[in-house]
Amino acid sequence: MNNNEIVINGETYVKQSIEAEYKIVRTYSAGVFFGVIESRNGQEVVIRNARRIWYWSGAASLSQLAMEGTKSPGECKFPCAVDRIELLQVIEILDVTQQAKESIDGVKVWAE
Repeated sequence: MNNNEIVINGETYVKQSIEAEYKIVRTYSAGVFFGVIESRNGQEVVIRNARRIWYWSGAASLSQLAMEGTKSPGECKFPCAVDRIELLQVIEILDVTQQAKESIDGVKVWAE
């Protein structure tokens, strides 16, 4: 059995999703990340296609960023995505709307 399977009353079912659900995840001390949650065990979360939200502008809070995206993408500092990251001490997980996902994806990769 793998992570995409679940057993109910002895029958194995395969979980399917039409579209990955993106989340904004805030940790106690590692910062804020945007990506798809692969797994969660208490305060430990594994995220795929994870982009660090190092600095944002154009949204008053992470809640607004998750709902509406940024109104100032040129002022945001979002480095490149990493394939996978394990985060410890997660303290907040926010659902991301399609509008916000498109906005965050539209922010140019910040690099020095």
